[in-house]
Amino acid sequence: MVDRRVLQNFDWVLLGLTATLVLLGLGNLVSATHGAASGDLSPEVRRQLLALGLGSLGLLAAFAFDYRRIERWALPIYFACCLLLASTLVLAPVTRGNRAWLVFGPLRLQPSELAKIGLVLALAWTFHRHPASDIRRLRELWRPALVVALPVGLIVLQKDMGVALLTLLVGATYLPFVRVPLRAWIGVAGAAALAVAGLWSFALADYQRQRILDFLDPGRDPLASGYQAIQSKIAIGSGGLLGKGYLAGTQTQLRFLPTQHTDFVFSVLAEEWGFVGSAVVLGLYLTLLLWGLVVASRARDGFGTMLAVGIVGCFLWPALINIAMVLGLAPVIGVTFPLFSYGGSSLIASLVGIGLLLNVSMRRYMF
Repeated sequence: MVDRRVLQNFDWVLLGLTATLVLLGLGNLVSATHGAASGDLSPEVRRQLLALGLGSLGLLAAFAFDYRRIERWALPIYFACCLLLASTLVLAPVTRGNRAWLVFGPLRLQPSELAKIGLVLALAWTFHRHPASDIRRLRELWRPALVVALPVGLIVLQKDMGVALLTLLVGATYLPFVRVPLRAWIGVAGAAALAVAGLWSFALADYQRQRILDFLDPGRDPLASGYQAIQSKIAIGSGGLLGKGYLAGTQTQLRFLPTQHTDFVFSVLAEEWGFVGSAVVLGLYLTLLLWGLVVASRARDGFGTMLAVGIVGCFLWPALINIAMVLGLAPVIGVTFPLFSYGGSSLIASLVGIGLLLNVSMRRYMF
């Protein structure tokens, strides 16, 4: 049962920012999936509304229980998420070259989205017991490194390299808090360069190498592998200052832009609402991230601080990668824009993360 004092200190700012972004995202999704011959909502919008309902329940569950009690379940939740990830290697069908989705009739679940929440819980638990500020040598990072390595390794086995990179970056959110000297990180950078070379030679599939080459030179194959990046930049540029208007984007409505309801949903926004509309949405998103850091700074214990920082990372990294993708500043690796892109698993995981932030924010008065 929720304490009355907690409700009195409810974080309406955080909830308001989230609700605004979700509603704007739904409106944008309606346009991205709009059919000229029908005024009905598209199947994608209906499924997103269902996910919103489930995610809202997840949000309620995430803040209803004191996060200090959730801490006791951090590792079991983490291992359950990893087990769910492992199950895809056996049960998931091959889709676009990877095994990332569990299919239950009409329902599809992407366990890697939930794994990010499990990862953050486990890392917050780890850094609460072994504070990041006490870590001064690379070898002292072995505990969090193991925590990150398990889900990342499982996602690599799924052959979903974009999500594996994203999950690794979520784990890296905590690195600014450690006190490892610069020379050690230079050594890590050298080792990483060798790892990237090995990854390019032995781990990446041909289509993944193709995406990276297309990022470096989109014009090398403008009608095939470079098509997405080129059409995205056309859509964004054609929006100008104020955009073409809702449901009036030609690139969007004529379906020149592939995957415009998932990876390139921001291009739809930029074409229809222009620079001003895009700046408003990005401003709201930045405010959400900064407010999450405020929640972290106000937390009354180490677990709450680390939990809030990790949740901010779960929103920061996919947003940065997605925006860089649609602007042609990063290769297309299949990363969606949280709270905006179509995807039930992503929306549910994002709302659970917001619920955890609300949890930490409200209970700072309870100590």
